[in-house]
Amino acid sequence: MTGIDDVERPASRSSAGLLTRPLRPYAEIFQIPGSWRFSTAAIIGRMPMSMFGLGTVLLISAVTGKYGVAGAVAAVGSLGYAFTSPRIARAVDSRGQRRVLIPLLTVFALATALLIVTVQLRLPTWAFFVPGAIAGATMPSLGAMVRARWSVLLAGSPRLHTAFSFESVADELCFIVGPAAVTLLATEVFPASGVGVAALLCLLGTLWFAAERGTEPAVVRPDRLPGRAGADQAGAGRVRGAAAPGLVVLAPVYMLLGAMFVSIDLSTVAFAQHFGHKPLAGFILGTYAFGSATGGIWYGSRQWRAPIEKRFALSLTLTVLGVATFWAQPNLITLTCGIYLCGLAIAPTLIAGFSLLEAQAKPGRRTEALSWLSSGIAVGVAAGASVVGFVIDAHGPRFGYAFAALCGAASAATCLAGLDRLRPVNGPAPAGS
Repeated sequence: MTGIDDVERPASRSSAGLLTRPLRPYAEIFQIPGSWRFSTAAIIGRMPMSMFGLGTVLLISAVTGKYGVAGAVAAVGSLGYAFTSPRIARAVDSRGQRRVLIPLLTVFALATALLIVTVQLRLPTWAFFVPGAIAGATMPSLGAMVRARWSVLLAGSPRLHTAFSFESVADELCFIVGPAAVTLLATEVFPASGVGVAALLCLLGTLWFAAERGTEPAVVRPDRLPGRAGADQAGAGRVRGAAAPGLVVLAPVYMLLGAMFVSIDLSTVAFAQHFGHKPLAGFILGTYAFGSATGGIWYGSRQWRAPIEKRFALSLTLTVLGVATFWAQPNLITLTCGIYLCGLAIAPTLIAGFSLLEAQAKPGRRTEALSWLSSGIAVGVAAGASVVGFVIDAHGPRFGYAFAALCGAASAATCLAGLDRLRPVNGPAPAGS
C-alpha cells in the first residue's frame, strides 16, 4: 500500500506540522506521491456536474426562448446520467479507469458539440433531446473514481476519512464556482460558451486524471476472487445482487436528498424574487455551499469514535431539522444565516454516506457502489424539480421549502428505519470511526 502510514517523519518539522491542526490531516494525505495531481484533475474534470445542466438551460432558452424545452432537455440529460453512471462504473471496476474513460469522454465531447450545433442552427426542438441525453449519459463520473483511488491508497488508514472529506469539500467548491461561472459566460459572452467551457473543463480534467496511471486502482475481477471460480454457471465473473448491502437504504436516502436539494434551490430563487432581490439567490445558495464546505473541512480534520452509521444518521437529522426552519424565515437576511448553519451538516452527511458504502462495497465493485449515490441524487433532482415547480407556482416559495423539509424528513426516516443495514458487514470499521 502506498500511504502516509508507511512514512515516519517528525511532525514538528514536516510541512504538515507548520499548519494549524485542522489542516494538518489534509496536508498529510497529499504527501502521497501523485495524490495532488489526480485529485486536482478530478476537481477540474467534475466541474461540469454543476455547470452542464444549467448551461444547457441557458443556451436553449437564449436561442429559442423556450424555458420548458430547455428544462426538459436538461432533465433528460440528468436522467441519462443517473441511468448509465452505475453501469459505467461497473465497467470501470472490471476493465480499469483509463480504458473506459477515453472512449466515454470521446462520446461526451461529440454529443456536446452536436447539442450546441443543433441549437445554434435552430433545428426542431426534438433534435435537442438526442444529443442532450447522450451527453448526460456519458459525462464521466469522476467523483466516484477519485474516491476509489483514495480507497486503495489509504486502505485501512484513518486518513481515508480525511480524503473523503476533502473530495466532498471539492464538490461544494464546484457548486460555488460553477453556476456563477456558467451564468456569466452564457449571458455576457455567448449563449453556447457556458456549455462549451463546461465540456472543455471535463475534457482537460478527465484526460489528466486518466493519464495518472501510477495511482489508478488495479482491476479486481470478481471471477478471480477466492471462492468465485465456477460459482456462476450463467456467466463467469457475473456478481449477483447489489454492489453493497447498504444500497437498499442509501439509494432512496440520497434520492430524497436530491429532491430536497433542488427544492431548496428553486424555492430560494422564488423567495428572493418575492422580496424583489432575485439576483441575491445565487449568493444565498453559495452561502449554503460555503457552509457545507466549512462543515466538511472541520469534520474531516477530526477522528471520530462514534460508529459511522450513527454519525450519518445524526448529521442527516440535523440537516433536515435545519431545512425545516426555512419556510418560516421572515426575510432574506435570516434565511441566509439559517441556510449557512444548516449547510454545516450537509458535507458531513455526504462524507459519512460515501464512507459507509466504501466500507461495505463488494470486492471489485467499489466504483459501482459509490456511483449509485450520485445516481440517486440525480434521480431525486430530476423528480423533485418536476414537483416543486408546480408547488411554488401554485402556493409560493414557503410551500416549496415545506416540500423540501418533507423530502428531508422522508430521507431521515428511511435512514433510521434501515440503520441496521448500514453497519459494516465484516472486517475493520470504516476509516475515521
